[in-house]
Amino acid sequence: MKFIISGKNIDVTPGLKAAVEDKIGKLEKYFTPETEVHATLSVEKERQKIEVTIPVKGNIIRSEQVSNDMYVSVDLAAEVIERQLKKYKNKFRADQQAGAASLRTDFIENNYDGDDEEVRIVRTKKFDIKPMYAEDACVQMELLGHDFFVFCNAETDEVNVVYKRKGNTYGLIEPEN
Repeated sequence: MKFIISGKNIDVTPGLKAAVEDKIGKLEKYFTPETEVHATLSVEKERQKIEVTIPVKGNIIRSEQVSNDMYVSVDLAAEVIERQLKKYKNKFRADQQAGAASLRTDFIENNYDGDDEEVRIVRTKKFDIKPMYAEDACVQMELLGHDFFVFCNAETDEVNVVYKRKGNTYGLIEPEN
């Protein structure tokens, strides 16, 4: 695995770098050697945060963990990623057959004990999408009491999503062309 480790408001010391490479590196049994691991360490007040992103052809495996100790955050991130890999192994198996080659075939083919739950859609909603501006979509989302809202952007005529973020702010997701 190839590690790309960066820091925001923190110097990535050799000890921190070694901890990330050691803990996340234990997951190399699941990935091919050329797999890139992006880890960003950051500090805000007492919050020690790590964001780990592993692009796997067609998917992104991601974990964001916060604690009051960076080493604890690194441990938690490694645990979450391993749990995700085991839980969604069947999906990765299908992707592997379609040409995704970032995961090791022995991981895909072996049966590991763990949550082998299938993703189940239990409800489908259909609704009329009316063109509106992103700000209006945020107001509509608030009125409905939802955390996100799907709408047709009046400016771009494309389907977008607005969502609530921490600190009473909003995010906008729009397709990349």
